[in-house]
Amino acid sequence: MLSNQPLTPADISQVSITDPFWSKIMETVRTKVIPYQWEALNDRIEGAEPSHCIENFKIAGKITKNAAKGIYERDAQDKFQGFVFQDSDLAKWIEAVGYSLMNHRDEELEAIADDAISIICEAQQPDGYLNTYYIINGLENRFTNLRDHHELYCLGHFIEGAVSYYQATGKDKLLNAVKRYADLVDRTFGPEPGKKKGYPGHEIIEMALVRLYEVTKEKRYLKLAKYFIDERGKAPNYFAQEEKEHNRSPLWHDSYFKYQYSQAGKPVREQTEAEGHAVRAVYLYSGMADVARQTQDEELMNICERLWDNITTKRMYITGGIGSSSYGEAFTYDYDLPNDTVYAETCASIGLAFFANRMLSADPNSKYADVMEKAFYNGIISGMSLDGTKFFYVNPLEVIPEASKKDQWHRHVTVERQRWFGCACCPPNLARILSSLGQYTYGTSKDTIYVHLFLSSNYNTNINGRPVQLKVQTEYPWKNTVTIDVNLEKSHYASEGDSMNLAIRVPGWCRESSFMINGESVTPKQCNGYAILTRDWKSGDRITYGMAMPVVTVASNPKVRDNIGKLAVMRGPLVYCLEEADNEKDLHRIYLDPGAQFEETYDSGLLGGIVKLTCGGYVLDDSAWNNNTLYEAGSNMVLRAKPITFIPYYSWANRTPGEMLVWVHAINYCHPIL
Repeated sequence: MLSNQPLTPADISQVSITDPFWSKIMETVRTKVIPYQWEALNDRIEGAEPSHCIENFKIAGKITKNAAKGIYERDAQDKFQGFVFQDSDLAKWIEAVGYSLMNHRDEELEAIADDAISIICEAQQPDGYLNTYYIINGLENRFTNLRDHHELYCLGHFIEGAVSYYQATGKDKLLNAVKRYADLVDRTFGPEPGKKKGYPGHEIIEMALVRLYEVTKEKRYLKLAKYFIDERGKAPNYFAQEEKEHNRSPLWHDSYFKYQYSQAGKPVREQTEAEGHAVRAVYLYSGMADVARQTQDEELMNICERLWDNITTKRMYITGGIGSSSYGEAFTYDYDLPNDTVYAETCASIGLAFFANRMLSADPNSKYADVMEKAFYNGIISGMSLDGTKFFYVNPLEVIPEASKKDQWHRHVTVERQRWFGCACCPPNLARILSSLGQYTYGTSKDTIYVHLFLSSNYNTNINGRPVQLKVQTEYPWKNTVTIDVNLEKSHYASEGDSMNLAIRVPGWCRESSFMINGESVTPKQCNGYAILTRDWKSGDRITYGMAMPVVTVASNPKVRDNIGKLAVMRGPLVYCLEEADNEKDLHRIYLDPGAQFEETYDSGLLGGIVKLTCGGYVLDDSAWNNNTLYEAGSNMVLRAKPITFIPYYSWANRTPGEMLVWVHAINYCHPIL
């Protein structure tokens, strides 16, 4: 439901992150990932799949320049290469650069981005159209295959990139270019007579248009976003009409998914379950939440909440991964969460964080922030190696190297992260969300500051028009204490004190918490999972927040067949896993006691510095088994004591390649009722 006091997420420029955990990751993105990806976009990474992205733009720019001179002959080598959505990789890179520049000025990086933007704009057509696939292959076919060819998807990413770069630098060259393209799309699509009744096959333009509206205040962009949402899935189905008009065969996925693959099987207001391609789904739902908040559409927000609940209570992995099937990179059905053939695309966890943040802005409830935190600490950062040079597309919860090599149903599950991908959506997506972490950390309403995520940072904002700074210090997620110092500007407060609320999230995993203000214990009221501290604050007031952070074993809903008789291990927001490097092969033979006593050890030299967990476990001893037989009557096997070591899930696959396991067999998993 829509709150009567919705939140405004923090602007990145308001947040200075100084966190020992996240600053290291963000600095890796700034100094390694963004430069590395620029090299990849230019096809300069030895041994990596070529991108062709920059080259496509250069070819399209040459074609556009020549056309302006009346020259239409082409060089034979001037061909589009890569996927139809290749343009979006550059758009996401520019968006990440914008966020990075907000956090850390870098004249050299800004100059590179300026040159990239010039290359992009040189390809733009006189009417505003900008997509290299059709500029190179034939403009006469543009907007004829919305289902498959990603023109509106690429525009959505360019809007996001243009807004980010404009907010970071004040430069509007790309912003003006995407406005021209968005205006062309607005003239082309809509409910009015003479316009196409289409919508994108791959969503993102919906939330991008809302962002463009927020920056420009031009309502036609919000109206267009709402149109794309409301038109999707209506009868007659637009994708079916496209197929008939252009004599196009259905794609491979249509025979099974029909149009649910693109969330177009029925109108969005009639949808009750998350269906189809997982990334497309959560991008759509994010746009729906944006439009609902901006237009005060209570019905649409209720649909968002229904879809949110379906994902998070029936279709989400413990890591915040979504999309359980490699077939279509898609949702399947409730409680279908296999661990070894899972897809859980990195982009899908990123999209889930987008959705969570938008739901949180519309309705401040910690259930959204809890999932956002789960995704960030597990399913998102697992997608990148610790050194920032290799990436996972798929994020499994169980890995057997031999299966990945020899079984086609496991071949999408890689044992090692890759240097780059032909379809490289995930690496630049990681760069843009990790560079924009500040906007997920805080939010404000009229008289309340919300603290969603716990990381050392300074947040400068205004409450009732008066400047407030929060200085947060913590060693989360390794330690369980957070201190928050309140600073007020005297000139804005008559007595250097004024009443306002601080709303601090109490995580769903936290069973006990404590609060002190200036050393004195307080018991705040709680509302929707936030502890609300209200007082006449003065500069120097300090809040000390403690969260009980024991190691816990976690079971699945019994309807999740793959996890029956198994437990996962968590500490705070972190999911842990077993890795062959610590526990030898055949991880599937390890058993865990639900009541095991864990030793928690911070090891600064292991995997960039982690708290590792060790406990007494068991291994299935098959020494009495006759290895010449596959099956035997009875059982001669016993459990032998074995120490086992768990590491944070996000850190796996940064050492010698080998097996990995999240869900571990449990002894005494359940007890009979006599």
